[in-house]
Amino acid sequence: MKRSKKNILVVQGGTSKERNISLETGKACIKSIKRLGYNVSILDPAKKFLNEIDKSKTDVIFNALHGKGGEDGLAQSYFEYLKIPYTHSGVIASMNAMDKVISKQIFKKNKLLTPKYYVINLETPKKIDLKKIIKKLNFNYPVVIKPSSEGSSIGVKICKNLKTLKISVFQLKKKYKTLILEKYIGGQEIQVASINGRAIGAIELKPQRGFYDYKAKYFKSAKTIHIMPANIPKKQYQQVLKIAEKTHKILKCRGVTRCDFKYLNKKFYLLELNTQPGMTDLSLVPEIARYKGISFDRLVKKMILDASINR
Repeated sequence: MKRSKKNILVVQGGTSKERNISLETGKACIKSIKRLGYNVSILDPAKKFLNEIDKSKTDVIFNALHGKGGEDGLAQSYFEYLKIPYTHSGVIASMNAMDKVISKQIFKKNKLLTPKYYVINLETPKKIDLKKIIKKLNFNYPVVIKPSSEGSSIGVKICKNLKTLKISVFQLKKKYKTLILEKYIGGQEIQVASINGRAIGAIELKPQRGFYDYKAKYFKSAKTIHIMPANIPKKQYQQVLKIAEKTHKILKCRGVTRCDFKYLNKKFYLLELNTQPGMTDLSLVPEIARYKGISFDRLVKKMILDASINR
């Protein structure tokens, strides 16, 4: 393999609630980038500001950040300002995908099925009557309550009755301004990886916990069962790949993305699109890629080669 001497800056860590996962993603990708023959340097926005990146020593930025500040358009705006090619999606796509209120509006506009929802603005001076809202929406319990702009299932609660819903809203109120109350969809947990706009495969997850939460995603001790390829009929398998590609396209994403679905009664409910999917040992995109014969190093190289500005 011809060795390149391009200088790759891996941006990892940051200050979001997903900092630890970002460090794990960064660690795995740094090893891969070194194996590919590139020069590697590291920047942690928690320790050094993004506007301090040295342009003269950076050919490509590998964005390994997760969560707020890393996948909501903020970091991407710095990369664009510095005019340094970077991986993953651009400013607007990242911002729209991270904000579940905006992304759901885009899904509905483009006729993509997503669970019914209601936006709760916690800054309103009016008292929030949850009982009245549930009745108006005609929702049955359980219901889902979650922050409008978090990743990795952080803050997501499945509430079995009005009492637990009220407690959950009270707890989330301390940290967030906007919540999404969503109809709970049972069925199979299906996730699809896309690379440069092409869906490469769908995996099914069977969490041993209440649902596919933070621990189920990132801890081996949670013993989440991964089924690759997803155990759904061939026709539906191809259908979900097409939905993921359409979602990637309408949000104007770049590089690698992952779409999360629930499959129930022969229907796919699109939950969200992740513009900065994890690249850890338990991460789904590398697992799906591996099944399709794409090694971790080849996946990382594809991401680096796709890097650009004006994304």
